[in-house]
Parts: sequence; structure tokens; C-alpha cells
Amino acid sequence: MMSSENFENNKSGLALNRRSLLKGAVAIAGASLLPDIATAAPATVLSHAPSHRRRLGGTLEVSAIGLGVQNMSRTYQTTVPSRTEMISIIRKAHDQGVTLFDTAEAYGPFECERILGESVAPFRNKIVIETKFGWNIDQKTGQFLPGLNSRPEHIKEVVEGMLKRLRTDRIDLLYQHRVDPAVPIEDVAGAVKDLIAEGKVLHYGLSEPGAQTVRRAHAVHPVTAIQNEYSLIWRGPEEVILPLCEELNIGFVCWSPLGVGFLTGAIDAGTRFAPGDIRGGESRFSAENLPNNLELVTLLKKWAAKKQATAGQISLAWLLAQKPWIVPIPGTTQMAHMLENTAANEVKFNAEELKQFNQEVAAITVKGARLPQGILNMSNVEARAK
Repeated sequence: MMSSENFENNKSGLALNRRSLLKGAVAIAGASLLPDIATAAPATVLSHAPSHRRRLGGTLEVSAIGLGVQNMSRTYQTTVPSRTEMISIIRKAHDQGVTLFDTAEAYGPFECERILGESVAPFRNKIVIETKFGWNIDQKTGQFLPGLNSRPEHIKEVVEGMLKRLRTDRIDLLYQHRVDPAVPIEDVAGAVKDLIAEGKVLHYGLSEPGAQTVRRAHAVHPVTAIQNEYSLIWRGPEEVILPLCEELNIGFVCWSPLGVGFLTGAIDAGTRFAPGDIRGGESRFSAENLPNNLELVTLLKKWAAKKQATAGQISLAWLLAQKPWIVPIPGTTQMAHMLENTAANEVKFNAEELKQFNQEVAAITVKGARLPQGILNMSNVEARAK
């Protein structure tokens, strides 16, 4: 569970009329892409403005909204999307001004890097590719082995495979996917620093790290970005990590900025998940907690109607309003949803609206854990001492 939120219609009964007020995608995609929403609310977002850019770590310029490709080889419901369609979505995202594309060796494994590499080959030098290492994956077979693996020699082997799969000579931003408690972070940062010196990596990042590990890594080589889950349904980074990013001038990339689809309205009180769908193991979506948590979706829909937007666009616009160095990377396997997400750039809160919205959100207490416990145990980990 890492950086995307893809939702598909499936036999589990997931209600995917997530975009009842889909405006941005209508204007951009046209009726030929979205024949079933011809009666959608009038659009106030007419196009994507390519001038929307942000800086991670003060140095790496990216689009304000990126694209996560985690589920482009296999969705949460375990279905396999059309590769041709996924390539079309990635290329269309670039046409819409998206320059940050997120993947990882673990997605597939390997396959999402291959899909991304093929997709962006025609415009590779105009975009930023970020990918991640850290799981214990056999580099020949792709088999997941027990535990994590951030040994320096393994990192360097992994990067060689990444470069081939991504069809590139460098990785713009390389993250440690999860902190390996068995390897000092100084050794990890040192290995990435070596790769940077060789020109194979340009920037260094961490995902779901402990705060002291960030400081130690940053002392070896500047950390450009931290990638953590962050959304209206999970605001944990606000306690420690976001203030730390501000202190150290580190960018912040939000994975799951739409709460694995929850914040779009795609989940209701009757939703049950398909076998193998990780969301079925998240207690925030349990039958006991969903009715309470859906109050947040009700609030989002109210504001969506007020702003002539969608619930998902309100969620992304709220993230963009938090800090100028925060960049969400919503994932999807549907063209219309990608177009809608990128159009969220145009949805703005004025100061009074943001104050009112935050007050209304604060009145809702989200119940349940964001991930299954076994995966949660891999977040906020501190690397062992050197």
C-alpha cells in the first residue's frame, strides 16, 4: 500500500458514481469520452493551466498535481487494466500539464515501471520520474522475499533494473519506500549519494519515515521530498512530519490523497470489498466505522456543490491550500478521473472559505485505522544507529 488510489466498477458492489458533479473532465475530455455525464453541472473549470508548478526541496520543479501509477498493472480489485489504455492516460496527463509521475519497483512488481517507461519515452526529458526501493524483491524473478532490504549493494542493484525498466539514464527522485530498521540510514543515504554522484539519481527521498531518521539522512545528503499518506481522512503528517519538512526545506508528496477513493464518494455504507482488496482490511472502512466517517463525504459533497466542483477536487484543492510545497499524486486507471483530478488545480478556497471548511472538518472525528496493522508497523520507523 503506497502511492495511488484507483477505483473501478466491479462485482463487489462498489458504487463508482464518484463524480456526479464532474466538471473539469467534461470540459477537457469532451462528450466522446464521457457520454454518460452530459447533464453534469456547468463547468467552472474549463482547462488545465500548465503554469501550475511547485518546488520540492526548493530545487525540483514539478506540476502541482502528479499522477500515481501504482494500480496500472493490477487494481485493488485484482483486475488487470488494459496496458494500451494506461499508456494513453499517462500520455494524456502529460498533455494536461502533469510533469510528476510516481511509481515503485514493488508495483507489479516491476510492471508499473515498465508501463511508465514505455509511456513517457516520447517526452522523457520534459517530466520528473519518481520511484522507490526498499522491499526485499528478487531482482531476477520479481519474487517478494521476507522483510525489507536497503543494504547499499542491493540499492545499487535495484537502481540498475529501474533504469532499464523506465528506459532512462537517470531517476529524478529516488525514495526509500520504507525504512529498513536493520540498516543505518547513513548507509542508505550514502548509497544514494554515490548514485547521485554517478548521475544515475538526481534527488533523494523517504517514504513514511521516522522523524529522527529524516534528520540523520538529511545530514548525509539533502532530502528533497518525503512521501507519506495525507488526506482529509488521514492527517497524521500534520503532527510531526509537515513541521519537519518546513524546518528542513523538504517537499511533501501525498500518496492516497483521495483516501483510496473514499473522499470521492465512491464508498458508501453498503460497500463490501472484493477478496484481495486491501481496503477490506482497513478498519476505517469497516461496517462499524463507515457510517460515522461518511459524514466527511457528506461535507465534501456540500462544498462541491457550492464550488461547482466534485468531492475529489475539493479534497485535492484543500491539500494544495495547506502549503506551497505539498504535491498530491492521485492515481487512477480511468481517463475521466485523471482529467478531473488534474483540473483540481483550478478549484480555490479564499481565506474565509478555508477557515469555514476547516472548522466543519474539525467537527468530524474519523474512526478506524488507515491501514492493516502489519503495514502500519512499517511506518514511522527509525533506522538503527550507525
